Parts: sequence; structure tokens; C-alpha cells
Amino acid sequence: MNVNLPEKRYYRIGEVAQAFNVNASLIRFWEKEFDVIKPKKNSKGNRLFTQNDIKNFQLIFHLVKEKGFTLDGAKKRLKATPDKTKKNFEIISRLEAVKAELIKIREQL
Repeated sequence: MNVNLPEKRYYRIGEVAQAFNVNASLIRFWEKEFDVIKPKKNSKGNRLFTQNDIKNFQLIFHLVKEKGFTLDGAKKRLKATPDKTKKNFEIISRLEAVKAELIKIREQL
């Protein structure tokens, strides 16, 4: 899943939830379940997610929502082979972007 977020240092939970088309409660739940997501908190206690957190959300979203992994399965996959899982996800994301570009070109003809 490609997420359309403007380039900036921190994202609020509402922005992240909207980008993934999920409820903020799911973002909070995944934050508790997956230790790779570590948002900063401001003085009011609001979560501020970094670019790295967004990439991790994309990976988790891919495993759970698109590939159908259970939460335990996704956790085990991330712990057992984190580099391989991230690399495979990056390859899939690039291929999907190429596919979308080719479809766009075909529709213009």
C-alpha cells in the first residue's frame, strides 16, 4: 500500500489513520503490539510518528491486511527475518508503482 503523506518530520495519529484508511484506535493498538513502532510524545502526550514509523506501519499493514497474516504471525515474521521481510516488501512496493505507471501509460494511448 502506498501512503500519500506530505514530507515532514512528524505525523499526528489522525494523519496516519487517514493515510491508511483505518481508525486511530487501530494505530494505537498496533503501536502496543509491535515494538518496531515507537512514536515520540509531545508535552501533552500526543503521539508523533516519524517516517520510519510510517514505513513500519506500511509493512505491518501489508502483512496483516493484504497478506492475511494474524498479528502473531506478523510479529513472528518480523522477528525471525526482519531484513528479508522489509526487502521483500520494498520490492513489492516498487513493482506495484511500476505497474501503476504502466497502467497509466496504457490508458493514455
